[in-house]
Amino acid sequence: MKIALGGDHAGYNYKNNLIEELEEADFEPKDFGPMTSDSVDYPDFVHPVAEAVISGECDFGILICGSGNGVAMSANKHAGIRAALCWTEELAELARKHNNANILCIPARFIEYDLASDIAEIFLNTDFEGGRHQQRVDKIDC
Repeated sequence: MKIALGGDHAGYNYKNNLIEELEEADFEPKDFGPMTSDSVDYPDFVHPVAEAVISGECDFGILICGSGNGVAMSANKHAGIRAALCWTEELAELARKHNNANILCIPARFIEYDLASDIAEIFLNTDFEGGRHQQRVDKIDC
């Protein structure tokens, strides 16, 4: 499974750590940046991640910034993207099961790395339930 990753300077270390863990778990991470911890504008990295997910180049995306809000807002501007801001394992599971989220957004300044890693694992290994949830997901795009 191919996973697109990106974010900003606040998420830089988490992103790099997740890339290592994803490789160890036989995922194929693709790093869209940033490539340093210098201050950057997150939309410059979010939009390519969203486009990679929409095009099918990557199966899912993970975006990481300080609050998770900026990356989620930017990603959700793309039709077909369902980016979910998750700070608990339960939110990540429900985002996949009920909302068929295809991008996980992580608030690096508000959760410890170990929790972020667990959230990503749950997100990537939880299936969409479909059924009654599908009709709701079908109504998301404008």
